[in-house]
Amino acid sequence: MIEERLPSWLWVDALIRRAQSAGASCFVLQKGDRERGDVLVKVADLKGGARAYVPRTNMEGARVFADLRLQGMGEAENDVDVYVRRARERDSDLWVLEIEDREGRHFLTEAVESPDQNGG
Repeated sequence: MIEERLPSWLWVDALIRRAQSAGASCFVLQKGDRERGDVLVKVADLKGGARAYVPRTNMEGARVFADLRLQGMGEAENDVDVYVRRARERDSDLWVLEIEDREGRHFLTEAVESPDQNGG
């Protein structure tokens, strides 16, 4: 069963508030479609490292986020920035958020698929 999603703008607002209430910073780099735009989340650790998370739908129809390290992306902030720049060029409906957090937290409440949980 496919789950209903919040409008993108409301989901983005909630993520920004979660990050800020935990002492991190969150910036909107690109506003996408208010209702149905996907959201790419970049997390910078302020030490030159970063990760990117993109949404996908799992086999049960639930929205999950994939850590792009699963696709072989490195953790250098420059590598992530190149991916973000290309994603922005490809999809004008895409929301792009950047979280700056020394602990590297993503603040996503959805399930996150990462190499850490797969032994990577």
